[in-house]
Amino acid sequence: MPEAGPAERELLRQSVRDFAANTSPESEVRRLMATPHGFDRRVWSIMASQLGLQGMAIPERYGGAGFGWAELAVVFEEFGRALLCAPYFATVALAVPTLLGSDDEDAKQRYLPSIAGGELVATVAVRASAADEVTARHASGGGYELHGRRPHVIDGGTAGLLLVPALGPEGPGIFAVEGGAPGLARETLPTLDETRKQAEIVFDGCPARPLGPAGGAAAILAQVQRLAAVALACEQVGGAQHCLDDAVGYARDRMQFGRPIGSFQAVRHRCADMLLDVESARSVAACAAELAPDGPQFGAAAHMAKAYCSEAFVRVAAANIQVHGGIGITWDHSAHLYLKRAKSSQLLFGSPQQHRAALADLVRGAA
Repeated sequence: MPEAGPAERELLRQSVRDFAANTSPESEVRRLMATPHGFDRRVWSIMASQLGLQGMAIPERYGGAGFGWAELAVVFEEFGRALLCAPYFATVALAVPTLLGSDDEDAKQRYLPSIAGGELVATVAVRASAADEVTARHASGGGYELHGRRPHVIDGGTAGLLLVPALGPEGPGIFAVEGGAPGLARETLPTLDETRKQAEIVFDGCPARPLGPAGGAAAILAQVQRLAAVALACEQVGGAQHCLDDAVGYARDRMQFGRPIGSFQAVRHRCADMLLDVESARSVAACAAELAPDGPQFGAAAHMAKAYCSEAFVRVAAANIQVHGGIGITWDHSAHLYLKRAKSSQLLFGSPQQHRAALADLVRGAA
């Protein structure tokens, strides 16, 4: 697996930041979040053809670049900073590691090159509660068919490939469903954070292909959830950094009583607290991203990163609104978009409390 050094990662960061600045200004974010699909397919194609971002963590034999999560962390941070409207998280942080974690070489050969080339959007229809169980049955003509529903699937309304954890006749498994399959119904849901689309998926006798042998789904999905937690933590660092920059810039330029409001002690202390949160979040997220995903410390680092970065982003996004005063709560200002992203991502793939509980279990188990 190739590894980029600090200089190469900084070049990657600048390239992704420039790309996001050109393709995801606030006006474009607002336009896309009001559309049913929520992203621009032309931009998605450019991301793959010119920057190779969808294939960064896909091995070279499947058409990717073969980099690791330390490099992906840079991309997730910059996209979180820009609130880029694209199914990058669902495809790269969820679907790709699910495919790579399976023992299904045919599925890898079939789907990963299309993902790396920007031709395929994919997601994982993660089960959120016992109420949204999906079952797989043997179909009369051979193969399998799915029955049930799965709400709040990230980018489920536009994905050309859905990887669905389901209870099959041989036990829990993961099943691949292509976007145009009969018996598949999708409805985009109204959510707090409209920059990340979610959909309810209904499977009514939908033909499905098992991904690898039955029985291995639990281990694959547990690892995918840990990787997703690290990706979200990196996104949250980027969003928090934007909020800090926004607050400091406003405090420097906004004049009150003949002086910048940033010269007042209360505002200075608030900005200092924001800086502490951002830098601490960056450190814990970077620590998790630098570790080998199959290493013994990765699980604990992922839980710590998601727990801390979730709360730090919410605090910094809320403080940004406070620094801006009255205009910070208006629809026309971008501050509310970041607070909504912060509150929404705080609960995705486990709340801070759940991650701390999981970390405590790991510590007790190692004692």
